[in-house]
Amino acid sequence: MSFTSTASLVDVKLESGRPPRLRAEATGSAPTWAAEHRDTLRAVVAEHGSVLVRGLGLRDAAETGAVFSELATGLMTEQEAFAPRQTYSDGVYSSSKWPSNQPMCMHHELSYTLEFPGLMMFACLSAPTDGGATAVADSPTVLDALPTELTERFEREGWLLTRSYNDEIGASVAEAFGTEDRTAVERYCRANAITFEWQPDGGLRTRQRRSAVVRHPVTGRRCWFNQIAFLNEWTMAPEVHEYLVDVYGADGLPFNTRFGNGDPIGEDVVQLLNSVYEANTVREPWQAGDLMLVDNVRTAHSREPFEGPREVLVAMAEPVRLADCSPTVEVTAQ
Repeated sequence: MSFTSTASLVDVKLESGRPPRLRAEATGSAPTWAAEHRDTLRAVVAEHGSVLVRGLGLRDAAETGAVFSELATGLMTEQEAFAPRQTYSDGVYSSSKWPSNQPMCMHHELSYTLEFPGLMMFACLSAPTDGGATAVADSPTVLDALPTELTERFEREGWLLTRSYNDEIGASVAEAFGTEDRTAVERYCRANAITFEWQPDGGLRTRQRRSAVVRHPVTGRRCWFNQIAFLNEWTMAPEVHEYLVDVYGADGLPFNTRFGNGDPIGEDVVQLLNSVYEANTVREPWQAGDLMLVDNVRTAHSREPFEGPREVLVAMAEPVRLADCSPTVEVTAQ
């Protein structure tokens, strides 16, 4: 399949409730098209925070990986994953393995790490029969819509992520850290400002405090940048929450979030965060062959529940250091 030149690209379609969209009219290979239009696509992402490209007809992981590589400089290897993924090739992954009937609420990928992707790339090879959109929300807009008292507290204290690793729920130690070697895991934690504690049963518990509000590394705009709501216990479906508390205990949940001083985050706060996200969410149902680029600092993304087979490939690129985003909470390696 082949594609047209930059001049024949239609204007960016901007419609209320939908992400910016471009159509690629067929005439060379998808990777060649991506190389020719890289600057155009990146300019659209810089202006609008995301763009969905329709008409590329992406069909397999090899072609998709080649497109990803043409659009970004160096694909990242994921560290500290919260859920397992299938690896197709270096830097090319499946979407996170998550129950299809449960939403993955709005979040910024790896916002709890000290180095995270500045750019997320998604490609749909197989679209579900219903639902499953990768929706997006503008984080400066979300920040402005949240109560000032709440955001000021998070700016002062940051947010705390607690994780209890096991081999049943979420990513295992090996999947998150790339090794089961305790010494290597401990070395990584110390270098990345993560406190850790090995449990009697061999499990691992970690805590890390991060900034909830950062400045975009290019524009300087203040962004609500975190996974406070998504990884909080109150975002889980009630029956899932009840089951996990019964099995692991309130302090042993696979992941949970707190205020930066350690105080629990109430269900009302989590509901507020998710409602503000929803009020500012735009979505477009996937079609097979679609490509989507997302500025990971400016734009949060989610995955909606779905029915039917869904295959979406993911790549992370353009690494950004938290230290370069004016964090409000200081963290240092141990």
